[in-house]
Amino acid sequence: MYNIKNSKELASYINYTNLNNIIPEEEVKEFLEKAKESTFNSVIVSPTYVPLAKETLKDTDIKVGSVVGFPLGFEDSETKIAEVKSLLDKGVDEIEVVVNLSYLKDKKYDLIGKEIEEIKKVMGDKTLKLNIEVKALEDAEKSAVVQVAEKAGADFIKNATGFVTPCHIYEIVNDINIIQKYAPKIKIEIYGGIDSYKIANQVLTAGADKIASNYGYEIVKRYKELRENTQVKPKPITL
Repeated sequence: MYNIKNSKELASYINYTNLNNIIPEEEVKEFLEKAKESTFNSVIVSPTYVPLAKETLKDTDIKVGSVVGFPLGFEDSETKIAEVKSLLDKGVDEIEVVVNLSYLKDKKYDLIGKEIEEIKKVMGDKTLKLNIEVKALEDAEKSAVVQVAEKAGADFIKNATGFVTPCHIYEIVNDINIIQKYAPKIKIEIYGGIDSYKIANQVLTAGADKIASNYGYEIVKRYKELRENTQVKPKPITL
């Protein structure tokens, strides 16, 4: 059992996510206002809404993350780097880049590594996450790409874009084990199907460093209700 002391600590492990590609601005504003009620590590929004997120969250410690090459990852490196530079100009703190799965299937690890190195060089001390879309990969491919990512300087491996069926908890544990075995220094972010405190706790207990969830607000709110608002009137002790 992961030892989470309170709802603030729980929120600090969560990247509250909304990458709905047809969401209107008013709903994004509502999402960001909800985010302000907790101490999330970050919010993850589409590039379109990074400026709005930066402005809305400017008086908080919540970071703003966004995505590049999303969700398919098949753009060339020059295009991805241009996207990265645009996001950095908007003030983004964390960037999630989807790996080129065609390169991975063809075992072109040198091209994957070079792309990561070039992106990380542009990003400097900002957080770079490599999304590897585990549902598209065999375990041997996962072990290979995480080694490349660690060597090339990525800060995190992320397991999924959310555009495929979420992994079962047993699949998540398997993937975390692979990452920890073959890239022990890289951090792990898990996304997909995390819609309750119970699942969030299972994923963190399994070894994830961060979780990303569209239900971050609900998870934290429910945990706070259960843990911090419980009132017990102790019976007097007679000796």
